[in-house]
Amino acid sequence: MKLTVNRTDVWTATIEDRAGGAAQKLEPLATAGASFEFVFARRTPEQPGMGIVFVWPVKGAKVIRAAQEAGFAKSGNIHWLRIEGADKPGLGAKIARALADAGINFRGISATALGRKFVSHLALDSAEDREKAVGALKKLP
Repeated sequence: MKLTVNRTDVWTATIEDRAGGAAQKLEPLATAGASFEFVFARRTPEQPGMGIVFVWPVKGAKVIRAAQEAGFAKSGNIHWLRIEGADKPGLGAKIARALADAGINFRGISATALGRKFVSHLALDSAEDREKAVGALKKLP
């Protein structure tokens, strides 16, 4: 089970928790030509009435400028990995076990399978944990 593990930079913005809150932040980036592989938005219970949106990649001068003008910034406290490979039964559990055995308490994980492939996004608290995760994931049989 060969996995491809890549470090990525996630960009985040605060959104209003209302109909259209995410659209208001994403539309300027779309107009600038952004093509995201990952978009995730959620409410922030610690800030009632607000939410957060995560996107990546943010690349190209026009898209970066639009992102900054819309209130997005590259996250300095979320260290992200993109994991890709052939989808197999139990793979999510194997990934979780490899991280646990390496002493890594991840911040968040998402995964999806399409056909015979899967893609997972892993959020970690530190650059050190991200590097430990890369090593642990590359050792999976």
